[in-house]
Amino acid sequence: MTENLITQNHREMEFELPIGYTNGDNSTRRKGTLRKMTGREEAIIADRANMRNGGKLVTELIFSCVTSFEGDEQLTKQDVANWYSADRNYVLLRLRSFTFGPELEARYTCPSCREKIFVTENIDDLPVRRLGPGEQLEDIQVELEDGYWDKDNKCHKALTLTLPRGVDEAAVAPMVRKNPSHGKNALLSRCIKSVGDMPKHRIEGLGPRLLADLTLTDRRLIDRALNRAAPGVDLLRDIECPVCGEEVRANLDMTHFLALD
Repeated sequence: MTENLITQNHREMEFELPIGYTNGDNSTRRKGTLRKMTGREEAIIADRANMRNGGKLVTELIFSCVTSFEGDEQLTKQDVANWYSADRNYVLLRLRSFTFGPELEARYTCPSCREKIFVTENIDDLPVRRLGPGEQLEDIQVELEDGYWDKDNKCHKALTLTLPRGVDEAAVAPMVRKNPSHGKNALLSRCIKSVGDMPKHRIEGLGPRLLADLTLTDRRLIDRALNRAAPGVDLLRDIECPVCGEEVRANLDMTHFLALD
């Protein structure tokens, strides 16, 4: 996941987004230049408004540290907010590694014996899937096993999703703080493009309730489809518990991701 340093003082580096940002003229922009975080970004991280909204924090950090981005149009903060979450996560990982180094102290809990597992992760070693030249991001199709039953007692099993963006992360952040499960429902509801032949206005009216009514079987199918189809950094970690030998699968622990000490 390492890109080239491009200045003699090693304060800047090039990056290339795994998906890219499409302009109004349908041209896709992927390449840019990133600088190390400074005291300005320390203030952004410490800002209470940003601490309450992870989506807003990521937008502020990336916009502050991107020194150039390809294309004729100047990059705006709203552009960064509209980047796909996969691209934002990628740039955030590069920024963290570039500024503090690739090692990240992580902690996981074994679901079987509850043992705390401490791991030093190397974020530069995380695999990255990129769209190839000319490849377009496709919608994610999920065939639900149990389906969603509407008020007319009709079952809908064909679900179409798109990937979340920064604006979606920021919109659901207050809900995530109160209840992560409700926040996840709210985020996914913003990504739904179709549910069977259900009218769009009904899908929007149901919002997060639609996801909440799905069985855990179907929710797992959605998670797997998103993890399998999405370009970007693979944040799923497979760790063996040193006590009971159970294999633990979890998302990368980012608790200390932006720790300044």
